[in-house]
Amino acid sequence: MRVYQFRHPGYSKEAVVKWIGKINTLLQSAKGFTNEGESYFCTEFSVMQDNGPPQVYFHVGLGKAASTYLQYKVFPKLKGIHYIQRTSYKKSKKIIARANSDKYLVSREFDRQLEDEVRWFSSFCPEARVIIIFRRHDSWIASQYRRHVKNGNSYSFSEFIDIENDNGFWKKKELCFFEKIKTIEQYFQHKPLVLFHDELKKDPYKFINKIADFTCSTYKQEAISLSPKHRSYNEKQLKIMRKVSRYVYIPGQNEQGNKLQRRLQLYSKRLVCYVVLYAALFVPKRLVSKKKLILQAELDKIREYFEEDWQRCLNYAKDNNPVTEQVANA
Repeated sequence: MRVYQFRHPGYSKEAVVKWIGKINTLLQSAKGFTNEGESYFCTEFSVMQDNGPPQVYFHVGLGKAASTYLQYKVFPKLKGIHYIQRTSYKKSKKIIARANSDKYLVSREFDRQLEDEVRWFSSFCPEARVIIIFRRHDSWIASQYRRHVKNGNSYSFSEFIDIENDNGFWKKKELCFFEKIKTIEQYFQHKPLVLFHDELKKDPYKFINKIADFTCSTYKQEAISLSPKHRSYNEKQLKIMRKVSRYVYIPGQNEQGNKLQRRLQLYSKRLVCYVVLYAALFVPKRLVSKKKLILQAELDKIREYFEEDWQRCLNYAKDNNPVTEQVANA
């Protein structure tokens, strides 16, 4: 016989319904219970509908921590919750206010702009429950840098992030993950669910289960694709992109003018970048510098510098994340 023990922050209607579903699964597989008995259990157990505000869950990223994958391949597959896609993020206030659903999941990935965005969102939904995903500091900043180069910027990695003097394009404070947790606690009424990118890579379904449990939603494993949403550009392409960016003017590098003009400049810049990145595929390797885009020694330095911050995040998750425990009894 299997006994399930649950600890969850608040037992909403959806949570009770979910637990009923789990119990029904156990009844169906248990000896001595008929299909009629299972059906009777479902029919007789009723859940009262409350008239309170909808429950809102808010995924805030971080950017470059599987956000795009979750937004397009996982969140839309969750059942029992209304998903507000990242492209509708700015409309989320109006969508939630209409209250056409009793439960919403809002997603938008942030990094340096996190505090500004959680301040705005909490101004109308301070009771939202936040989901945040961290990626180990060295891996995360390396991914941010590759995106920076892909978008037509020519900084070297040491110019992008400078651990020793903090004179880089990105400041050290942007890599202080535990401060981001404290910021979320400052603006919202509930502690966030803190997850880690490594968990997703190691055991995807266990990772997704944590989100489903937290949001009191369900999904079918066969509906979830484990393939990434986007493929990364290779080292050779990025080296050539960075080289070109240093010597060739890319339209829109410093967008100016009104909103429409800035958008057109940005699109023209992206178009040039894509052309360069595609052309780079055909450049012989012998013509490209053998020096790594990012030296391992630089990444090791970052990992060591932020080790304490990483451990604080791990401990926070261990101490505060809701837990679903399965206990097997003979």
